[in-house]
Amino acid sequence: MPIWAEYPLYVVVGVLTGFLNTVAGGGSLISMPVLIFLGLPGTIANGTNRVAILTQNIFAVGGFHSKGVKLPIPYVYYLLIVSLVGGLIGAWLATDIPDGLFNRILAVVMVVVVISIVANRSATRKSGGERLSKREQTIGTVMFFFLGIYGGFLQAGIGFLVIALLSHVNNFDLVKINYIKVFAALLYTGAAVVIFAIQYKIVWSIGITLAIGQGFGAWYASRWSVDKGEKWIKRILIVSVIAMAIKLWFF
Repeated sequence: MPIWAEYPLYVVVGVLTGFLNTVAGGGSLISMPVLIFLGLPGTIANGTNRVAILTQNIFAVGGFHSKGVKLPIPYVYYLLIVSLVGGLIGAWLATDIPDGLFNRILAVVMVVVVISIVANRSATRKSGGERLSKREQTIGTVMFFFLGIYGGFLQAGIGFLVIALLSHVNNFDLVKINYIKVFAALLYTGAAVVIFAIQYKIVWSIGITLAIGQGFGAWYASRWSVDKGEKWIKRILIVSVIAMAIKLWFF
Protein backbone atom coordinates (compact mmCIF):
# COMPACT_ATOMS: atom_id res chain seq x y z
CA MET A 1 0.00 0.00 0.00
CA PRO A 2 1.38 3.48 -0.90
CA ILE A 3 2.39 5.54 2.10
CA TRP A 4 -0.11 8.30 1.24
CA ALA A 5 -2.95 5.75 1.30
CA GLU A 6 -2.10 4.58 4.81
CA TYR A 7 -3.04 7.82 6.56
CA PRO A 8 -6.78 7.82 5.74
CA LEU A 9 -6.79 4.22 6.99
CA TYR A 10 -5.25 5.36 10.29
CA VAL A 11 -8.05 7.91 10.69
CA VAL A 12 -10.76 5.30 10.03
CA VAL A 13 -9.16 2.82 12.43
CA GLY A 14 -8.86 5.63 14.97
CA VAL A 15 -12.57 6.47 14.84
CA LEU A 16 -13.52 2.82 15.38
CA THR A 17 -11.06 2.18 18.19
CA GLY A 18 -11.83 5.49 19.91
CA PHE A 19 -15.50 4.53 20.04
CA LEU A 20 -14.80 1.00 21.30
CA ASN A 21 -12.30 2.09 23.94
CA THR A 22 -14.69 4.66 25.35
CA VAL A 23 -17.85 2.54 25.66
CA ALA A 24 -16.22 -0.84 26.30
CA GLY A 25 -12.59 -1.71 25.56
CA GLY A 26 -10.36 -3.68 23.20
CA GLY A 27 -9.68 -0.93 20.69
CA SER A 28 -5.92 -1.42 20.95
CA LEU A 29 -6.42 -5.04 19.93
CA ILE A 30 -7.44 -3.59 16.56
CA SER A 31 -5.11 -0.63 16.20
CA MET A 32 -1.96 -2.45 17.32
CA PRO A 33 -2.20 -5.25 14.72
CA VAL A 34 -2.94 -2.65 12.02
CA LEU A 35 0.17 -0.67 12.92
CA ILE A 36 2.31 -3.81 12.95
CA PHE A 37 0.78 -5.07 9.69
CA LEU A 38 1.68 -1.77 8.00
CA GLY A 39 5.31 -2.15 9.01
CA LEU A 40 5.94 -0.83 12.52
CA PRO A 41 7.94 -3.04 14.93
CA GLY A 42 5.95 -4.18 17.95
CA THR A 43 7.55 -1.84 20.49
CA ILE A 44 7.24 1.14 18.13
CA ALA A 45 3.60 0.27 17.45
CA ASN A 46 3.00 0.07 21.21
CA GLY A 47 4.43 3.54 21.76
CA THR A 48 2.83 5.13 18.69
CA ASN A 49 -0.58 3.76 19.68
CA ARG A 50 -0.35 5.60 23.02
CA VAL A 51 -0.39 8.99 21.30
CA ALA A 52 -3.83 8.20 19.88
CA ILE A 53 -5.07 6.76 23.17
CA LEU A 54 -3.97 9.90 25.03
CA THR A 55 -5.87 12.10 22.58
CA GLN A 56 -8.88 9.79 22.73
CA ASN A 57 -9.06 10.09 26.51
CA ILE A 58 -8.79 13.89 26.44
CA PHE A 59 -11.81 14.08 24.14
CA ALA A 60 -13.71 11.37 26.03
CA VAL A 61 -13.27 13.18 29.36
CA GLY A 62 -14.48 16.38 27.72
CA GLY A 63 -17.49 14.58 26.29
CA PHE A 64 -18.56 13.06 29.61
CA HIS A 65 -18.01 16.37 31.40
CA SER A 66 -20.13 18.23 28.84
CA LYS A 67 -23.00 15.86 29.62
CA GLY A 68 -22.82 16.61 33.34
CA VAL A 69 -21.77 13.14 34.55
CA LYS A 70 -20.70 13.38 38.22
CA LEU A 71 -17.69 11.58 39.65
CA PRO A 72 -17.39 10.22 43.21
CA ILE A 73 -15.13 12.65 45.06
CA PRO A 74 -12.58 12.14 46.66
CA TYR A 75 -12.51 8.45 45.69
CA VAL A 76 -11.81 9.20 42.05
CA TYR A 77 -8.75 11.25 43.07
CA TYR A 78 -7.27 8.19 44.79
CA LEU A 79 -7.84 6.15 41.62
CA LEU A 80 -6.25 8.80 39.41
CA ILE A 81 -3.13 9.13 41.57
CA VAL A 82 -2.41 5.41 41.85
CA SER A 83 -3.12 4.82 38.15
CA LEU A 84 -0.59 7.53 37.28
CA VAL A 85 2.08 5.95 39.48
CA GLY A 86 1.27 2.49 38.13
CA GLY A 87 1.38 3.77 34.56
CA LEU A 88 4.91 5.11 35.04
CA ILE A 89 6.05 1.76 36.42
CA GLY A 90 4.33 -0.22 33.70
CA ALA A 91 5.80 1.87 30.88
CA TRP A 92 9.33 1.37 32.23
CA LEU A 93 8.71 -2.36 32.46
CA ALA A 94 7.37 -2.61 28.90
CA THR A 95 9.18 -5.49 27.15
CA ASP A 96 8.35 -8.22 24.65
CA ILE A 97 6.12 -11.00 25.98
CA PRO A 98 5.06 -14.35 24.45
CA ASP A 99 2.24 -13.09 22.23
CA GLY A 100 0.43 -16.38 21.78
CA LEU A 101 0.19 -17.18 25.49
CA PHE A 102 -0.77 -13.64 26.44
CA ASN A 103 -3.50 -13.43 23.79
CA ARG A 104 -5.16 -16.66 24.93
CA ILE A 105 -5.06 -15.69 28.59
CA LEU A 106 -6.54 -12.29 27.74
CA ALA A 107 -9.28 -13.93 25.67
CA VAL A 108 -10.34 -16.04 28.66
CA VAL A 109 -10.20 -13.05 31.02
CA MET A 110 -12.44 -10.97 28.75
CA VAL A 111 -15.07 -13.69 28.46
CA VAL A 112 -15.11 -14.13 32.25
CA VAL A 113 -15.46 -10.37 32.66
CA VAL A 114 -18.50 -10.02 30.42
CA ILE A 115 -20.21 -13.08 31.91
CA SER A 116 -19.72 -11.76 35.43
CA ILE A 117 -21.03 -8.29 34.55
CA VAL A 118 -24.14 -9.61 32.79
CA ALA A 119 -24.83 -12.13 35.57
CA ASN A 120 -24.36 -9.79 38.51
CA ARG A 121 -25.43 -6.27 37.52
CA SER A 122 -29.09 -6.62 38.50
CA ALA A 123 -28.31 -8.35 41.80
CA THR A 124 -25.75 -5.77 42.94
CA ARG A 125 -27.99 -2.82 42.10
CA LYS A 126 -30.78 -4.26 44.26
CA SER A 127 -28.43 -4.38 47.24
CA GLY A 128 -28.41 -0.60 47.75
CA GLY A 129 -26.74 1.23 44.91
CA GLU A 130 -23.16 2.47 44.88
CA ARG A 131 -20.78 1.07 47.50
CA LEU A 132 -18.20 3.58 48.76
CA SER A 133 -17.24 2.41 52.26
CA LYS A 134 -13.59 2.76 53.34
CA ARG A 135 -13.08 -0.95 52.72
CA GLU A 136 -14.39 -0.80 49.17
CA GLN A 137 -12.49 2.38 48.36
CA THR A 138 -9.30 0.78 49.66
CA ILE A 139 -9.80 -2.37 47.58
CA GLY A 140 -10.59 -0.31 44.50
CA THR A 141 -7.56 1.94 44.97
CA VAL A 142 -5.11 -0.95 45.45
CA MET A 143 -6.49 -2.81 42.43
CA PHE A 144 -6.38 0.33 40.31
CA PHE A 145 -2.66 0.67 41.04
CA PHE A 146 -2.03 -2.71 39.40
CA LEU A 147 -4.35 -1.84 36.53
CA GLY A 148 -2.26 1.29 36.04
CA ILE A 149 0.87 -0.85 35.76
CA TYR A 150 -0.82 -3.03 33.15
CA GLY A 151 -2.10 0.03 31.31
CA GLY A 152 1.37 1.54 31.17
CA PHE A 153 2.87 -1.77 30.13
CA LEU A 154 0.54 -2.82 27.32
CA GLN A 155 -2.93 -1.19 27.48
CA ALA A 156 -4.78 -3.74 25.32
CA GLY A 157 -7.93 -5.03 27.00
CA ILE A 158 -7.60 -2.94 30.16
CA GLY A 159 -11.03 -1.38 29.66
CA PHE A 160 -12.72 -4.70 30.32
CA LEU A 161 -10.79 -5.12 33.57
CA VAL A 162 -11.63 -1.61 34.80
CA ILE A 163 -15.32 -2.23 34.06
CA ALA A 164 -15.24 -5.49 36.02
CA LEU A 165 -13.47 -3.90 39.00
CA LEU A 166 -15.68 -0.84 39.39
CA SER A 167 -18.82 -2.82 38.67
CA HIS A 168 -18.24 -5.48 41.32
CA VAL A 169 -16.39 -3.50 44.00
CA ASN A 170 -18.29 -0.20 43.86
CA ASN A 171 -21.46 -1.09 41.93
CA PHE A 172 -21.18 1.95 39.64
CA ASP A 173 -23.32 2.10 36.51
CA LEU A 174 -21.52 1.73 33.18
CA VAL A 175 -21.76 5.40 32.24
CA LYS A 176 -19.92 6.46 35.41
CA ILE A 177 -17.46 3.57 35.06
CA ASN A 178 -16.55 4.64 31.54
CA TYR A 179 -16.00 8.22 32.70
CA ILE A 180 -13.64 7.08 35.47
CA LYS A 181 -11.96 4.67 33.06
CA VAL A 182 -11.05 7.32 30.48
CA PHE A 183 -10.08 9.86 33.16
CA ALA A 184 -7.62 7.41 34.75
CA ALA A 185 -6.37 6.29 31.33
CA LEU A 186 -5.66 9.92 30.48
CA LEU A 187 -3.12 10.07 33.32
CA TYR A 188 -1.37 6.72 32.99
CA THR A 189 -1.29 6.97 29.20
CA GLY A 190 0.22 10.43 29.46
CA ALA A 191 2.94 8.96 31.65
CA ALA A 192 3.49 6.14 29.16
CA VAL A 193 3.76 8.56 26.23
CA VAL A 194 6.54 10.43 28.03
CA ILE A 195 8.46 7.21 28.67
CA PHE A 196 8.06 5.92 25.12
CA ALA A 197 9.04 9.31 23.69
CA ILE A 198 12.21 9.40 25.78
CA GLN A 199 13.09 5.96 24.41
CA TYR A 200 12.32 7.04 20.80
CA LYS A 201 9.55 4.47 20.48
CA ILE A 202 6.99 6.75 18.78
CA VAL A 203 6.41 7.58 15.09
CA TRP A 204 4.72 10.93 15.63
CA SER A 205 3.23 11.40 12.15
CA ILE A 206 1.35 8.10 12.40
CA GLY A 207 0.43 8.58 16.05
CA ILE A 208 -1.04 12.04 15.42
CA THR A 209 -3.00 10.83 12.38
CA LEU A 210 -4.43 7.92 14.34
CA ALA A 211 -5.18 10.34 17.17
CA ILE A 212 -7.35 12.53 14.92
CA GLY A 213 -9.73 9.65 14.28
CA GLN A 214 -9.54 8.33 17.81
CA GLY A 215 -10.32 11.70 19.34
CA PHE A 216 -13.43 12.07 17.18
CA GLY A 217 -14.58 8.52 17.96
CA ALA A 218 -14.11 9.06 21.71
CA TRP A 219 -15.96 12.40 21.77
CA TYR A 220 -18.92 10.94 19.93
CA ALA A 221 -18.94 7.74 22.02
CA SER A 222 -18.81 9.57 25.37
CA ARG A 223 -21.84 11.74 24.55
CA TRP A 224 -23.67 8.88 22.83
CA SER A 225 -23.24 6.60 25.84
CA VAL A 226 -24.73 9.15 28.23
CA ASP A 227 -27.74 9.63 25.95
CA LYS A 228 -28.31 5.91 25.36
CA GLY A 229 -27.57 4.78 28.92
CA GLU A 230 -26.33 1.53 30.43
CA LYS A 231 -28.51 -0.75 28.31
CA TRP A 232 -26.79 0.14 25.04
CA ILE A 233 -23.33 0.28 26.59
CA LYS A 234 -23.80 -3.28 27.85
CA ARG A 235 -24.78 -4.44 24.35
CA ILE A 236 -21.68 -2.88 22.81
CA LEU A 237 -19.57 -4.33 25.62
CA ILE A 238 -20.84 -7.87 25.04
CA VAL A 239 -20.31 -7.74 21.27
CA SER A 240 -16.87 -6.18 21.70
CA VAL A 241 -15.71 -8.77 24.24
CA ILE A 242 -16.90 -11.73 22.18
CA ALA A 243 -15.33 -10.39 18.99
CA MET A 244 -12.00 -9.64 20.65
CA ALA A 245 -11.93 -13.01 22.43
CA ILE A 246 -12.51 -14.86 19.14
CA LYS A 247 -9.82 -12.81 17.42
CA LEU A 248 -7.28 -13.43 20.19
CA TRP A 249 -7.96 -17.16 20.51
CA PHE A 250 -8.11 -18.14 16.84
CA PHE A 251 -6.00 -15.47 15.13
